[in-house]
Amino acid sequence: MNHAIRLHEPGGPENLTWEEVPLPSPKPGEALVRHAAVGLNFIDIYFRTGLYKAPSLPAVIGMEASGTVEAVGEGVEDLKLGDRVAYAMGPIGAYAEFRTIPAKVLVKLPDDIDFRTAAAMMLQGLTAQYLLRRTYRLQAGETILVHAAAGGVGLILCQWAKALGATVIGTVGTEAKAELARAHGCDHVILQGEDLPARVDEITRGARLPVVYDSIGRDTFLASLDCLAPFGLMVSYGNASGPVTGVDLGILAAKGSLFVTRPTLATHTARREDLLAMSEDLFEVVRSGKVRIEINQTFALRDAAEAHRALEARKTTGSTILLP
Repeated sequence: MNHAIRLHEPGGPENLTWEEVPLPSPKPGEALVRHAAVGLNFIDIYFRTGLYKAPSLPAVIGMEASGTVEAVGEGVEDLKLGDRVAYAMGPIGAYAEFRTIPAKVLVKLPDDIDFRTAAAMMLQGLTAQYLLRRTYRLQAGETILVHAAAGGVGLILCQWAKALGATVIGTVGTEAKAELARAHGCDHVILQGEDLPARVDEITRGARLPVVYDSIGRDTFLASLDCLAPFGLMVSYGNASGPVTGVDLGILAAKGSLFVTRPTLATHTARREDLLAMSEDLFEVVRSGKVRIEINQTFALRDAAEAHRALEARKTTGSTILLP
């Protein structure tokens, strides 16, 4: 027997329904995985609302999970029955007890990383990896700005950046989240509603920043640009407040010959060798203790709608997992 959360049409959390579905069989190049834990991410909301289009409806959404290989299809040589695996990209479909998935997106888990930690860190941790080590290769002594510093990616970003020797400025929505951010590497915390560029100028004594990591989108885009030093890089990697649209490129010239990028994890992990190298980098920094994965919310998979409501209301901190 297999159950999954299915979406029959885009909309609110109430459109996520718990249903019995057939147990799939792996096709050539695929593996069947029994999920132990499923990660919750903002990209799931984008698919639920229709901002990102599912290939077809009804759909099983979800990008990240961990579990055990139950069967492999023809041509799969580097995985076997019983292997502990996790994934963060590939076709949607993680909100299920069992699912088939291309074997090339699966990563074997080290023995000392448990299923719940893996499901909580793969998408968010690999995102932090490409932001800090590939999109902008952070150097010791630099000062950076991380929006949503108490969120899943934010907590990992702040810790990892601190371990690399950076000074970290984080933005948060509440004082409770500010305390959490400070406990995870933030040197300075700016609360929502404060004058962001003015506070950054104060902290950096007018030097401003070489890079801003912004997962908020529309509401913070222009203010983030005002935090950058000349030739600085604006990394817009999320749309929590809505997509950034209608940008006049002349703004980049006026504010100091700035650079802007909109990277995705899918692009950075498209080649398997990159996926494996990035995953090993992530595993190493977690196993070293330099980055702690904080699972601050746990829901039953059947209660995915409740989890979505909490995430959209910004009531969550750190990582959230769903348990089949």
